[in-house]
Amino acid sequence: MSNVARVFALGLLALGMFAYPQEVLSSAGRGLTLWWNFVLPALLPFFIISELLMAAGFVHFLGVLLESFMRPIFRLPGKAAFVVAMGYTSGFPMGAVLTARLRQAGEITREEGERLLAFTNNPSPGFMLGAVASGMLGKPSLGVLLAGSVYLSNLIVGFLFRFYRISSKSSQSANLPSFKRAWRELKETQNRDNRSFGQLLGDAIKQSTTTVLMVAGFMAFFSVILRLLNLWHVTLFLAFLSHSVLRIIQIPVLQAFYNGLFEMTLGCQEAIRALSLLHQQVALLALLMGWGGLSVFAQVAGLISGTDLRFYPFVIARVLHAIIALGLSQLFLLVAKVPTTSFVPIQTPSASFFVWNTWHLSSLVFIGIMSILFVITLIRRPMR
Repeated sequence: MSNVARVFALGLLALGMFAYPQEVLSSAGRGLTLWWNFVLPALLPFFIISELLMAAGFVHFLGVLLESFMRPIFRLPGKAAFVVAMGYTSGFPMGAVLTARLRQAGEITREEGERLLAFTNNPSPGFMLGAVASGMLGKPSLGVLLAGSVYLSNLIVGFLFRFYRISSKSSQSANLPSFKRAWRELKETQNRDNRSFGQLLGDAIKQSTTTVLMVAGFMAFFSVILRLLNLWHVTLFLAFLSHSVLRIIQIPVLQAFYNGLFEMTLGCQEAIRALSLLHQQVALLALLMGWGGLSVFAQVAGLISGTDLRFYPFVIARVLHAIIALGLSQLFLLVAKVPTTSFVPIQTPSASFFVWNTWHLSSLVFIGIMSILFVITLIRRPMR
């Protein structure tokens, strides 16, 4: 975006905020309420534990053990397995946080960081199974289908990105797993960091709080932008579409898609309201959750701004993720033979219900991912 266009857009936004102060206040309040009830309790503990695990050398320990799995499949070092597990467990924007940390520490190359960033950003399992499937759709059994579509499609994107900017280093053969060498790496990392546990915990909380507060700012800001765009009836651009297109796609569906482009949660709610057929609801939900929303894009861009990681591979990955997730969701629905009608009213999940699901489901997902990675590693290579 040129400087003139940037100044014009910011000036227009400022004018709108002065013209609609009450709307700005209420929309920002809704964004911060969503953050306080759902995002803060769901993400902050995982941010803190990830910081502590990285400081304790767990990433290096894991990197030695899982090198023989990550290098052939994704052309990534074994350390990246920790980012994959935490990203799939905790949801946005954990994958971007940890990828940026590894790149800043020089643990991964620029190309590896962009490869890793492409497939480690998902909605959390608590959001998909708890908030969307149980709360919004009223069909908890569909949570596994939605989560499976999103997770599997992202793994496919990760495999496709193994062909992104192949270098001699990324093509190097993987080392054999060795518990002895992994333990030595862990001890060396701990020896290099002579901070006490109290200092480690304080630094972890400080860093995690800063990150989660930044997420709050993005959520409030994009809530305001989306509200102003709706007030200005920006969706009138639909009027420029041909009448034949408007007969095929209804305006409420386009409105849901438009909202989902900016903010995933709002788009999911609108998608269920706008569509009555279950397979259409699931298709649009999978598409929007694979995309993530421009609010998440802004969070990722802010988190990697201190590194040399390029942003456009992440955007390409999100487009691929959305399309593949949509296709897989319809394939899974066909196999599962779920009824295609749904008249269940939208329910708003309580904060305690959402957090309970996030904690328990995320823990199970993390343990499951780590167990699968270890089992595959043991099968692929003999221990020495």
